[in-house]
Amino acid sequence: MPSAKRQHPQSLLALAVLALVFERPMHPYEMAATMRERHKEESIKLRYGSLYTVVEALQRDGLIEPQETSRDGRRPERTVYALTSAGQAELFAWMSDLLLHPMKEYPQFMAALSLLPVLPPAIVETRLQERLQHLDVAIKTKRGALDGVLRTGLPPLFLIEGEYEIALMEAERDFVRRLVARIANDPAELAPMWPGMHAGAEKRKQKRKS
Repeated sequence: MPSAKRQHPQSLLALAVLALVFERPMHPYEMAATMRERHKEESIKLRYGSLYTVVEALQRDGLIEPQETSRDGRRPERTVYALTSAGQAELFAWMSDLLLHPMKEYPQFMAALSLLPVLPPAIVETRLQERLQHLDVAIKTKRGALDGVLRTGLPPLFLIEGEYEIALMEAERDFVRRLVARIANDPAELAPMWPGMHAGAEKRKQKRKS
C-alpha cells in the first residue's frame, strides 16, 4: 500500500534550495545563478526576495545551516549554507512524495474548459484553432531551446522537466484537435442546449435594444 503523504513546506522554491545544497554548500546568489543556468526558473518560480525568505525559513527549521560567511571587497557578506541531516531527510521524503502521489492542480485552461458554454460554439472553435497554432509554436520553441542547452553538455537528467513540459503540450494539442473536430462536426453532441443558449441570448439582447 502506498505510504501516506506527509506535510512539507509550501514553497517549491524551498525544495529547490534543499536540492541545490544537497549538491554542495552554496550562498543564495549562487543558488539563483545555478537555477537560472539550468533554466529551473521555468518550472519553479524564482524571485530573489522570496529566495532569501525561503533560506531564512529553512535555517530556522534546522534544514540548512550556515557553513561560512565571506566578503569580497565592498560587496555585502555572503553566507554559504549546507544541508543538515534533517534537511536531507526532508528533501528525500518530499521528493518521494511528489513522485509518488498525483496532486490536484488548477490550470487556467482547465478552468476555461469547465466554463465552455459561456461562449458560442463558433467562437470556441475559432479560439481553439488559434490555440493550436500557439501550441505548435510553443512546442517548437521549447524543443529548440532544450536541444540548445543539451548541446552545451548539460546532462539530460537536469532538463527532464523540459521533456515533461513538451509531452504535456503535445498531449494538450492532441486533445484540442479532437475537441475542435467534435465542435465542428456537431456542437449539440457535447450538449444539446449549447447552440440554442446563445441564439436565445442574442434575441433577448436585440429585444432590449428595440
